[in-house]
Amino acid sequence: MIRDFASTRLFLDAPLAEDAAVDLDARQVNYLVNVLRMTDGDAVLVFNGADGEWRARLSAAGRKAWQVVAGEQTRPQTPRPDLHYLFAPLKQARLDYMVEKAVEMGAGSLRPVITRHTQVTRVNLERMRANAIEAAEQCGILALPEIDAPASLADIIGGWQKAEGGRRLIFCDEGEEGADPVAVLSALPPSPLAVLIGPEGGFAEDERALLRSRPFVTAISLGPRILRADTAAVAALAVVQAVLGDWRGGAS
Repeated sequence: MIRDFASTRLFLDAPLAEDAAVDLDARQVNYLVNVLRMTDGDAVLVFNGADGEWRARLSAAGRKAWQVVAGEQTRPQTPRPDLHYLFAPLKQARLDYMVEKAVEMGAGSLRPVITRHTQVTRVNLERMRANAIEAAEQCGILALPEIDAPASLADIIGGWQKAEGGRRLIFCDEGEEGADPVAVLSALPPSPLAVLIGPEGGFAEDERALLRSRPFVTAISLGPRILRADTAAVAALAVVQAVLGDWRGGAS
């Protein structure tokens, strides 16, 4: 099915089906009617993360009240990507960027991890969700990622095998030198994957030792340059998707 990249897309937190009418909130009305200058009868694509994508029409429902009415389904629902992204939270603007890029790069789970050198320990999960929704709206994504509450690195690693089973954790280690990340990843057996990016100050030595001691962890280098954490996120997810993920063989 050919994707429509030209139409406006809107996430709706409501069930979708043929002829379903969904009331828009003030923010959505402002965006569609005041910013985009859309009017009664204009077409918009809508999705809710569960019922696929639908072509809908904008409908005036009274003074300052608007709805969208679903017509035909344009794409069936796709499953959430099975790639988990774990990261040390950043200050707000850079965290916004990181969340958007992780969603664009195919992360199906976003998990804030508190480490020794983490800059921020309180995370606005609603803001993370809003940024994930915006990325999905702009990039044609149908399945929204799960967003977990922050947890300590020790707790996550300690409970990994019980919670994650055979999922392998790709640990982007600033202390790893020389090894080609493509070669390291190519040698791994097939399994579900997670990617871990540390804070701006890097992992503490005891944290690196903890990670390296676990059989489900694989350390990779991201090259000779020092990368900011939000840049490292894009680099790491790109190499993992290219070698082991859904970029292989031209997959979409």
